[in-house]
Amino acid sequence: MAPRFQVKSNMKSMEQELQCPVCKDIVKQPIVLPCLHSVCLMCASEVLVQSGYPQPELPPEPNSPASTPNTRSPRQMRRPMPKSDRVDRLLRSGSGTYPGRRRKEGPPPLMLFPCAPCGRDVELGERGLAECMRNLTLERIVERYRHTVSLGSVAVMCQFCKPPQALEATKGCADCRASFCNECFKLYHPWGTPRAQHEHVQPTLNFRPKVLTCPEHDQERLQFYCKSCQMLLCSLCKLRRIHAGHKIAPVTQAYQTLKDKITKELNYILSNQDMVLTQITQLENAITQTEVNSVSAKEQLSHCVKEIMALLTERQTMLAQALESSRQRRADALANQVAEKRSLLEHAGLMAFTQELLKENDPSSFVHAARLTHNRLAQSIESMQRFSLSADPSFRHFQLDVSRELKLLTDLNFIQAPLAPVIDTQRTLAYDQLFLCWRLPQDSTPAWHYSVEFRRRGVVPGGGARAGIRGGLAAARWGWQRLEEVTGTCAVIDRLEMDSVYVLRVRGCNKAGFGEYSEEVYLHTPPAPVLNFYLDSRWGLHADRMVVSKEQRCARSVPGLSLLQAADRALTSCHLTADLLVGDVAITQGRHYWACSVEPGSYLVKVGVGLESKLQEWFHLPQDMASPRYDPDSGHDSGAEDSSDSPPPFSFLTMGMGKIYLPSSASSHHANANYRESGFTNGNGPSSPTGVTYPLPPRLGVCLDFEKGRVTFYDAHSLRPLWEGPVDCSAPVCPAFCFIGGGALQLQELVANRNANQTPVRRVTIQSRVTKLN
Repeated sequence: MAPRFQVKSNMKSMEQELQCPVCKDIVKQPIVLPCLHSVCLMCASEVLVQSGYPQPELPPEPNSPASTPNTRSPRQMRRPMPKSDRVDRLLRSGSGTYPGRRRKEGPPPLMLFPCAPCGRDVELGERGLAECMRNLTLERIVERYRHTVSLGSVAVMCQFCKPPQALEATKGCADCRASFCNECFKLYHPWGTPRAQHEHVQPTLNFRPKVLTCPEHDQERLQFYCKSCQMLLCSLCKLRRIHAGHKIAPVTQAYQTLKDKITKELNYILSNQDMVLTQITQLENAITQTEVNSVSAKEQLSHCVKEIMALLTERQTMLAQALESSRQRRADALANQVAEKRSLLEHAGLMAFTQELLKENDPSSFVHAARLTHNRLAQSIESMQRFSLSADPSFRHFQLDVSRELKLLTDLNFIQAPLAPVIDTQRTLAYDQLFLCWRLPQDSTPAWHYSVEFRRRGVVPGGGARAGIRGGLAAARWGWQRLEEVTGTCAVIDRLEMDSVYVLRVRGCNKAGFGEYSEEVYLHTPPAPVLNFYLDSRWGLHADRMVVSKEQRCARSVPGLSLLQAADRALTSCHLTADLLVGDVAITQGRHYWACSVEPGSYLVKVGVGLESKLQEWFHLPQDMASPRYDPDSGHDSGAEDSSDSPPPFSFLTMGMGKIYLPSSASSHHANANYRESGFTNGNGPSSPTGVTYPLPPRLGVCLDFEKGRVTFYDAHSLRPLWEGPVDCSAPVCPAFCFIGGGALQLQELVANRNANQTPVRRVTIQSRVTKLN
């Protein structure tokens, strides 16, 4: 009893998985939408009608008289049964088809189904519901569910017994699509006849086809599965051009693969029930904490609004007092002016006093007493002639401009976490250290500080990042590290492994917490320690055509007077004006890497390495060279012309006019192949046995292996190898740069020098737990 009760309980608990997202009831005749959700056929039809599409023809209900032929006789049952049920015919000729449409007419409009679980419109295609197949597996699960929990169970009567003596059906026939009692089943399925081989099922009123058939090709079984399109195919659909080149497997193989995956996932979940229970407890605690925090947030909101209201009330009182004081002053001034004017009336005080004053006949007394009156009368006359109000009755200056405050109050909202930063890929680079630069979007809230996270990925010998499962395991092994509380919009990461790929991301933080992560960027560290050097200006530069910056990291060559004077010899021989610059270091051991950038408008610039003695010897030769023998780029970009067995004393790559020339040799074949595979094509420069040209990279990297006597040139931006060749390392070797014509070059500055004054940040290792499917 216990196992049966447990099975019944499990069946009851999955009722939610069997509900239609439209009607919220157990699905009936479900179909699978392109988004893989299942809905009732009737519900899908009603939704389409509500969306303005025509009403499709629907099959009768399973319990209607049309589907319960209880009046058929054995003779009628001998008639051939239909090859497919009404539902399948509806799906093949459903609401998306338009019979009789002329060939020149445009295609019918696409149907959009509003899928509730997806929250978006799902495109059904031109054929509408004809594109959707029935979910026979879900139908069988629903039937077992109803049979187990006795949900809505109705006694299925024999469809061939004559009423009122109809008996309850005990068997169903999937081929006849009818339910029988024992006697009728024996009668209509005689022993020794083909009908005796029919498939027996549980009695039901809703018979379904045995297998899925192609919705476009009638009665064609779906025997294949296209992994590229993720859809079932029949043998005819497989031949279509749209599936040419796709990965197509037998449906049995796809069935076994998917079943194994689901079984593995199910076993993993069932074996980690403690983890599920722990997470449920955490979620329940989070719900409780959400309620508590929401109450606290509401209280804080009410407190903030009350503070704003109190401040507004206080400000209103202060402004009202100022307005009242101004009104009182103006009213007093105007009242005094009115009293003064009233005294000028005929029978008023000043006029009556003046008239009495004029009655005085004693001259001395009159003059002594009348001077004040004379002054008052003169002032009154002047006031009459220049009459103006003593106070402005308007209060224009007491109008409040609250537009800015109203906008602030309108925009008043809860604080938001910063949006995902945008990585500045032009400034971000990997050299002696990793330099990461970013910015916030314009509509983002400010960030107090940032958190920079990085981890190392495994690399393959070719220099590319390891992908797939191996790359995921390598990422899990190395884990994430974090730089906390970065105040600026750039960060420097040091103590890194050479020749490794690092993944970096950043997110901002403010009072609302951390925002979303930026997109991950991948940076490849140099293959060897970075060599820091400066341009050596002690070799007697030609001031008229070569200029070295004060920091000795930039150089510019300008065609000078010597080139102009040599122009008259250009018709009789080849003359080049070359200027050589070397680094102020001499390499005697180890592997070293450095990078530089060449101005795209340069005429010809050579970058490479060479023996210091040979370079000095070549430098002190006459600068106007009439023979290509003295050109360090003669032949295969090396200085070895006399002996093919010994390595050349120097090796250069030539750049100019926005291009880079890659010589073709056995030693450089592998590097050139990698460069071509990386996506660079020889669009303008012709390819020849002597070499090819490619677009000039933003930065050029040079790696010298002194012990092996090899030099490798890289695209320093992506660290893809461009060319590799030998060089003589029997004596000290130094970096060299050669200018022919106008051009400019700049050495890559160390990241450490660029950010020497930056405030150090906290470095934290993130401990992450990695789980595997058992």
